[in-house]
Amino acid sequence: MTHTVSPAAIAPAGPDEDAARADIYGLLAHLFYAPPAPGLLAQLRDAPAAAPGSMLEASWNALSACARDLGAPAVQAEHEALFGGVGKPEIYLFGSHYLAGFLNEKPLVRLRDDLAALDDQARALLADVPDRSSLDVASLTGLPAALRTRVLRGWLGGTLTAEHIGSVDALITRWHGQGPIDLPGGRSVARVSGKLVV
Repeated sequence: MTHTVSPAAIAPAGPDEDAARADIYGLLAHLFYAPPAPGLLAQLRDAPAAAPGSMLEASWNALSACARDLGAPAVQAEHEALFGGVGKPEIYLFGSHYLAGFLNEKPLVRLRDDLAALDDQARALLADVPDRSSLDVASLTGLPAALRTRVLRGWLGGTLTAEHIGSVDALITRWHGQGPIDLPGGRSVARVSGKLVV
């Protein structure tokens, strides 16, 4: 793997907690995927110590110490022993092992099937809407969020983010008289007389 990580991306948590968390998750994903390349290993060796008392202090400092103490061949061998190799690795990176207790179970297949069923239900609900220029708020209110947001996404079409769908959903679930929600392509959705109108 030739991907490099900037020194800022491997620094201990700073004032921007969300960005620091994303950086740590990115580093962990990289280290789970492959042993660190020489450049990343050098960055880990030179990384500053974690802030005293921080949640990751012991783990971060141990990681940095291992990077200083071990050479690239030793790190490669350790990665192979933990995550790969022949036989049973010490650490499984497959969700099925932790979700179902067995490596060969298929919980993600079941999840995909459940999501497809929700999509089918949303399409069926939209097929019953006579006038696609509006949706009745009362008919959407009692739906589970996973189904309601799929109905909204299908009704609105186009390329919408989760934020767009969440804002339109708020016209149903958190209505307090807010104005129209602007969408890409110059469209907007408003709640008028108990209906969502584009």
